[in-house]
Amino acid sequence: MNHWVLLPVLLPALIAPLIVIATRFDIVLTRVFSVLSLVLLVIISAILVGQAFDGSITSYELGNWAAPFGIVLVLDRLSAILVLLTSVVGLFVLLYALNGWDRRGQHFHALYQFQLMGINGAFLTGDLFNLFVFFEVLLIASYGLMVHGGGALRVKAGVQYVVANIVGAGLFLFAVGLIYGVTGTLNMADIAMAVKEIPASDQALLQTGGLLLLIVFAMKAALVPVQFWLPGTYTNAPAPVAALFAVMTKVGAYAIIRVFTLIFGGEAGESSWLAAPWLLPSAMVTLAIGAIGVLAARSLGQMVSFAVVASMGTLLIAVGVFSPSAMAAALYYMLHSTLAAAALFLIADLVTERRARHADILSVAPRFMQAGLVSALFFIAAIAMVGMPPLSGFVGKLLILDGLRAEPGAMWIWALILVSSLLLIVGFSRAGSILFWKSAAQEGRVLARLRPRAVPFVATGGLLASIVLLTVFAGPVMVFLEATALQIFNPGDYQSAVLLGESGGTH
Repeated sequence: MNHWVLLPVLLPALIAPLIVIATRFDIVLTRVFSVLSLVLLVIISAILVGQAFDGSITSYELGNWAAPFGIVLVLDRLSAILVLLTSVVGLFVLLYALNGWDRRGQHFHALYQFQLMGINGAFLTGDLFNLFVFFEVLLIASYGLMVHGGGALRVKAGVQYVVANIVGAGLFLFAVGLIYGVTGTLNMADIAMAVKEIPASDQALLQTGGLLLLIVFAMKAALVPVQFWLPGTYTNAPAPVAALFAVMTKVGAYAIIRVFTLIFGGEAGESSWLAAPWLLPSAMVTLAIGAIGVLAARSLGQMVSFAVVASMGTLLIAVGVFSPSAMAAALYYMLHSTLAAAALFLIADLVTERRARHADILSVAPRFMQAGLVSALFFIAAIAMVGMPPLSGFVGKLLILDGLRAEPGAMWIWALILVSSLLLIVGFSRAGSILFWKSAAQEGRVLARLRPRAVPFVATGGLLASIVLLTVFAGPVMVFLEATALQIFNPGDYQSAVLLGESGGTH
């Protein structure tokens, strides 16, 4: 078997307890182990992308128990590219946390590793129940990270976050129980085979289970009407944690893509494209709410949080039409929006740290230290997030518009995306003007003085450099993502790889 597939889950699962048991009293050694783990994870993820590049799908059977009876991990183009994205974001965010965030509470590095384990496991699992298990692993770790450093607002937001996800976990179990009761299996490839033969008398139970899954995944992806938890959680979370959380919404989007193309796709009989009537309208409302929230935000962190909501709306609009061209565009935009959001959360923390008591509140204050460098980083990240040329946000939105032009109601979708982009431009322009331009006109400086540190700027610059690379290599990346979209809409290859062990390349 190809043991490389297991490593993105196994490596952080081993490093986390090692940090707790052996190095937790030595911060330097803990940092060394944690950073080396992330560097190895990036290398492993790149190797996995190379293995999936030709379209081969690899099924890894834990304990040599064959599917559908045993636990399987599945590597295809989609899971490979998302594991790589997680590793890259995780590395740069961890480097930023070395600025002192990791000292503000206990077990930061161990929780961080468990978080990565859960995210990577969710991307790689081929089993619905183990998708639930990995959801819980990443959520339990995120509970600890959310309240890292303490504070009343952070604890309050953390309680809201915990309650919302406990409700989601309960719904997930109900959904899994219904689907298992109807199909007799939890392996996703096996469920996809079983739903073709479900009699009409059981369709209501099957579809109820599928729609409950859609609600759960929509909650993870911050999709209306279950997006309420995200702005408060992301705004009050520690900056590195909020930056890593930019990946977590993509776990929800990934689950929607995987389940509602593989299990409830075009070959599911009466349950075909079960999510289609619900996903697109909800995504459009999500985009509108996110854009309005950016205009109404009172702090930079809150603005970025609502921008994440808007980006998820844009992403899931493209996913919701369930066509290969729109899906490829959605995947490109997913990569871009994750990098842009993570960078902006780190920039918001740079602003907060330097404005002292003014924090990142959108109010005029005296000029602060290193304002020129921070403003340059903000300018690049803002251009990327709102979708202005020449960066990948513009490319991504252009690809989405092109992928949607043949869809019914395309004119209304185009209008919504363009108007929301204008609102985001206005909101981020206002923020930049208040924080950097008007503050420069004030006499004096904020009293807080900081020791110059290069690491936070290297980490933030690394994320922005990744956006530039995504723009420069948009052509080759899109070739890979177009092949990924075709693979997604050809579930037979996935089923053959998991159930029969056939892993031949496609397209």
